[in-house]
Amino acid sequence: MKKSELRKQSLEYVKSLSSVDKLSTEFKLEKYLFQTPYWKEATSIGITMSRKHEWNTTTIIETGWSEGKKISVPKCYPDTSQLIFYQLDTYNQLESVYFNLLEPNPAQSVEIHKNEIDLIIVPGLLFDHQGYRIGFGGGYYDRYLSDFNGVTISLASDQQVLSALPYDRYDIQVQHLITESGVLF
Repeated sequence: MKKSELRKQSLEYVKSLSSVDKLSTEFKLEKYLFQTPYWKEATSIGITMSRKHEWNTTTIIETGWSEGKKISVPKCYPDTSQLIFYQLDTYNQLESVYFNLLEPNPAQSVEIHKNEIDLIIVPGLLFDHQGYRIGFGGGYYDRYLSDFNGVTISLASDQQVLSALPYDRYDIQVQHLITESGVLF
């Protein structure tokens, strides 16, 4: 099956979850994430601002703040297909951009270089046991992670994990995957 078809099926699955099931899964994902040594040892964490059809990242961001971690969120630059992370100290630094994405306003935020980030929580729609992922199709994270030296983790439900996914030479694997069943790798 093509990536576009797999992406569509996974989006439909996530959108079909009841609010109770979604909250239950998010609680388990957060619990397992916070127990990992990768979270505990990280002082600087990169994470996206989630949209309704994604696993909520608000609790993760706020837990990071409460633990004194530096939190940064990405801004997409479509003209160059580039991600740049900016430190997020308050939600007031965010602005709504295309597709109602919440991204940092560069005029109100400090850019964080990738060598300053210990852990990136990489979004995605589908994953396999080798760490390959299907995201939203822009390739932003694959380009960003190509020379990233920190730890990468993704969060997914068990239903978002397949035995194998189609991938291209430029696709970058995530190092660790957490589902509601625990840390898979």
